[in-house]
Amino acid sequence: MGVISELVRDIPIPRMVKVSQKFDAPRLHDVEGDLRAQLRQEQIQGMIKPGMSIAIAVGSRGVNRIAEITKTVVEELKALKAEPFIVPSMGSHGGATAEGQIEVLRHLGVTENSVGAPIRSSMEVNQIASLDNGLPVYVDRLACQADGIVVINRVKPHTAFRGPIESGLMKMLSIGLGKQKGAEACHQLGFKHMAEHVPAMARIIIDKLPVLFGVATVENAFDQVMKIQVVPAHAIENEETELLKIAKANMPKLWFDQIDVLIIDEIGKNISGDGFDPNVVGRYPTPYAYGGPDVTKIVVLDLTDETEGNANGIGTADFTTRYCVAKVDYNKIYANGLTSTVVAPTKIPTTLDNDREAIQAAIKTSNILDFTKVRLVRIKNTLELAEIEVSEPMIPEIEGNPNLQILSQPYHWEFNDQGNLIR
Repeated sequence: MGVISELVRDIPIPRMVKVSQKFDAPRLHDVEGDLRAQLRQEQIQGMIKPGMSIAIAVGSRGVNRIAEITKTVVEELKALKAEPFIVPSMGSHGGATAEGQIEVLRHLGVTENSVGAPIRSSMEVNQIASLDNGLPVYVDRLACQADGIVVINRVKPHTAFRGPIESGLMKMLSIGLGKQKGAEACHQLGFKHMAEHVPAMARIIIDKLPVLFGVATVENAFDQVMKIQVVPAHAIENEETELLKIAKANMPKLWFDQIDVLIIDEIGKNISGDGFDPNVVGRYPTPYAYGGPDVTKIVVLDLTDETEGNANGIGTADFTTRYCVAKVDYNKIYANGLTSTVVAPTKIPTTLDNDREAIQAAIKTSNILDFTKVRLVRIKNTLELAEIEVSEPMIPEIEGNPNLQILSQPYHWEFNDQGNLIR
């Protein structure tokens, strides 16, 4: 037995209970129908002329119904005799390569066959202007050459800064369409200034390029579309400010103010740009965002298959496992860090041989006197929070919360011969 194993060997792991979390979750039941009705409004249809080439900006996040939404936009534009094409709009994601960004879209279900339009992917950009402070404003060259631009994105709180505009259509314009160079420029002076730079760059793009409209979604606590809105370019900033308020009010959460140890089974870029959503776990990559529970130690056990080694965000955790680290594609995470200028999330946390030791290490370092009373929560990922696991000492708190319901008797976790959880 090694010295690390010896140090954590006697740390007790508590019994757990399965718990359901309740959220108000309004849902839009006919997303495509609602979208079609809005796209057929006279104000929107009047923007489209036969033969127009229209770049549709589609990003890299797991936006609910993104393939169906994109397909609907394509069909409605084609019905007006326009010629739409898809432009991957994801900054430096996909390894900052044209082929990698097509692959990211494929993972989201957006292919030429699924949406009925060609995908034109390039990392080449045009500089169309500069901010007053000298930061350049870049836009995908193919989008610049189009007769019109449409952006599709979900509006939600950002994971690294706060402001009236955070993550949504304006960010898609300023960072997504800017490709690697645009993302790098917007991040150049750090997240301290992002609340100012994102809308400033987007305003210039709207002013100088033929941005027609945006399609914004807001999701409920179960990541289902609860609202979809087609917004003319001139109204994007005002409308997105209001949509962000709705998004913040409907976010999923953990119904606990303080947690000693949080175990996350998997992280990945398909879950969040930061691997896990800091808004849910209360642990942020920068000091410019806030909210969520007070969590003392975080354990990340594994990466999703979909993230293909991009472990960006793993450094925000405290502990991980050797099998997780073995999957890390350093080119991908370092590309994210070098572009965003935030490199703490690309570091590797304290790495233990297996799940059991990682969990024990987190309990040992959670700064509590009695390890048997540890407040421990386990989630699959930050997108799936309807059912979680909670340690036995937290049962009285659960019983007093109408948003929580115990689903099982207390039980011990089972580990295999390698010391990993039997899932």
